[in-house]
Amino acid sequence: MACDLWLVPLVDVLCHSPDNPFAEEIAAYDAVLTASGLPTVPVYAYMPGLSGDVAPIAGFDYEALHFLRRAYLLQVCGLPVEPVGELGGDYEQLLEMFEATAQQSHLVWHYDHAGAYVPVDFPVPLASDELLEGGGPLGSSYGLLRELEFVAPSIGIDPRNPPAAPAAPERPTSLEEPAEAPPYDGHPFARERHVWLGLHAAATRSLAQGSMIILS
Repeated sequence: MACDLWLVPLVDVLCHSPDNPFAEEIAAYDAVLTASGLPTVPVYAYMPGLSGDVAPIAGFDYEALHFLRRAYLLQVCGLPVEPVGELGGDYEQLLEMFEATAQQSHLVWHYDHAGAYVPVDFPVPLASDELLEGGGPLGSSYGLLRELEFVAPSIGIDPRNPPAAPAAPERPTSLEEPAEAPPYDGHPFARERHVWLGLHAAATRSLAQGSMIILS
């Protein structure tokens, strides 16, 4: 099943519009940020050619996302990171054993096909009853990028000089559709690397352009 990442520019012409399709979500994010003593979702002045558009930036199979989450949990818990052919009970056991650690991770504690990352820096994902009933915990683009850089060496990526990101999806995909297969590179962590590159592209663009990352 496919998971798309979208960039939503946090610009005044969109965020202050009465027709803003993300108004309810941003209001919920503002509420949980304010309750945590953090600044609200930033809104920037629109700059033609620089602000970007609402558009997909990456796509991958949601199961592959769990492969990357597994690698991160193993790494952060000081366990050896070795490739596996499929996710089984060991992954579920890992999530149960290190639940507290998982819930402090922007990469791991996030719904697969919903929710957002915003360009506000906070150490752990934020949640409220309203968010958990809807799109799930709110992540930080800064925190996501830090975690991606942390796990990168264990899957054979130099975070200071990563490979080029895959091309963005040409069209939105539905949950039931299979994700486009990543290019075969023969690496034992090929799935993890494909997801890493998509998330890294989204996080860096989110911070550079002042955009929100949406999962769908």
